[in-house]
Amino acid sequence: MWTLGMFVAGLVALIAGAELLVRGSSKLALSFGISPLVVGLTIVAFGTSAPEVAVSVGAVLDGRTDLAIGNVVGSNIFNVLLILGLSAVITPLVVNIQLIRQEVPIMLGISLLLLVLALDRSLGLWDAVMLCALMVAYTGFLIVQSRRETQAAVDEYAAEVQPAAPGSWDSRLPVQLVLMAAGLGLLVLGSQWLVDAAVVFAQSLGVSDVVIGLTIVAAGTSMPEVATSVMAAVKGERDIAVGNVVGSNIFNILGCLGIAGVAAGATGLAVPESVMNFDIWVMLAVALACVPVFMTGREIARWEGGVFLLYYVAYVAYLILAAQQHAALGAYSAAMMGFVVPLTVITLVVALLGRKPAPPSGGH
Repeated sequence: MWTLGMFVAGLVALIAGAELLVRGSSKLALSFGISPLVVGLTIVAFGTSAPEVAVSVGAVLDGRTDLAIGNVVGSNIFNVLLILGLSAVITPLVVNIQLIRQEVPIMLGISLLLLVLALDRSLGLWDAVMLCALMVAYTGFLIVQSRRETQAAVDEYAAEVQPAAPGSWDSRLPVQLVLMAAGLGLLVLGSQWLVDAAVVFAQSLGVSDVVIGLTIVAAGTSMPEVATSVMAAVKGERDIAVGNVVGSNIFNILGCLGIAGVAAGATGLAVPESVMNFDIWVMLAVALACVPVFMTGREIARWEGGVFLLYYVAYVAYLILAAQQHAALGAYSAAMMGFVVPLTVITLVVALLGRKPAPPSGGH
């Protein structure tokens, strides 16, 4: 019971810390005249992934690199299958043409890059430095590109990211700095509690750190993305729900693993055999699955969201059976590979061929 309380407290601290950090830093940036569009693309986007960074770095400093790797790979699988699935079930999601042309190929490319870097079962210091450099380059590219955005896109970000009103409590520089410091403090504290609780969970359940990282910790650190995407779907901001997930997945690989790898130093991040043999391939398959789904009329239908949710349940069931070395594991794997996956592929291909292409409008 104490462990569960520590886990929940850690989760609350992470989410509150991310919120304070985003509020303080975005108001500060706007005070210095940085455009809402740039603030939205950088600070706010990074803020929703701050819990993953905090937990991954915390796990590395604690000597638990399996938890760090599992957290990132698990979060990316969770983001697409559960968050997009749940959001699409609430309301069919619109996919912006720019996501199909740019962000989804980037997400696929860096997922492949992670697979290649992990082939030697390790993410070394230079691998991590390269991921960080790519993150900086990608952010710079977004900022340059944002200057050519349509007025509608600029207005959308301006509505989402507003400067502090003159005379309001968060308009003063000392308050903004305190918010940022408090946010960082809560992220550090929350990550420590979450990692400690996760280790106890793993020991009591008799499973590895990596399984806990792929499931409980991944779901926990993805809560800001859940809140953002589900609320966007409920409010009818259907393109934000999709963009949030794709952007978060890009940042998780480049930012979280990059920063965690640098924190690990010369020893690097060891990639667990189970992740290399299975989970990283699931992450890649999930990224690939976005392509036909996103292209079918540029909309994620409710039934496609339902398929994503069912796949997440099936994936977690596999992890549990594998962790326990259950007798049913062989039959379950055979059923998934021999029946469920081919059936889904056929259904998606039929849907892709059956829908008329979307008119070339609404993109940038």
